[in-house]
Amino acid sequence: MIVLGIDPGIGITGIALVKVEKGNLQFISSYLITTVPRQEVAQRLKVIFEELSEIIKKEKPDVCALETLFFRTNVTTAFSVGQARGVIQLACTLNNIPITEYNPTEVKLTLTGYGRAEKGQIQRMVSQILKLKKTLTPDDVADAAALAITHCFSYKLKAISNVSAKGGSTSGRKA
Repeated sequence: MIVLGIDPGIGITGIALVKVEKGNLQFISSYLITTVPRQEVAQRLKVIFEELSEIIKKEKPDVCALETLFFRTNVTTAFSVGQARGVIQLACTLNNIPITEYNPTEVKLTLTGYGRAEKGQIQRMVSQILKLKKTLTPDDVADAAALAITHCFSYKLKAISNVSAKGGSTSGRKA
């Protein structure tokens, strides 16, 4: 299974692809989608959509691990990230890529066992798990890889818990 990890943003969207096969994880590639701050938001969203669509066509991922919307005080940032998430979801959906969402605490817990881990700890774990010689940069790409790893480690559990919460069965569902 090839997992497309995405750390969404209006200015910078980090993307990492990780392959999991028989429990072994392998880093495939990473991308950075950047937009010009002076452009209108609609134009920036178009860039994200088009570049992500090209990456999906090239890499052919099986599933997307997307970071949930998280913000503390800046509502304007939350709105723009939400818009970026919308075009990301659209690009994945139009290409029949199922999306599973993870919040930052889930990612930190999965990679380090501690829900308040620092960025540096996450980056070191990403490098260690994927057996990389160097830390992935920038942070957006490392975060995208962390999302992909989280999905590789937890997609079966998440599928079971989602189905249990809905009172259904897991048969016929693709992870």
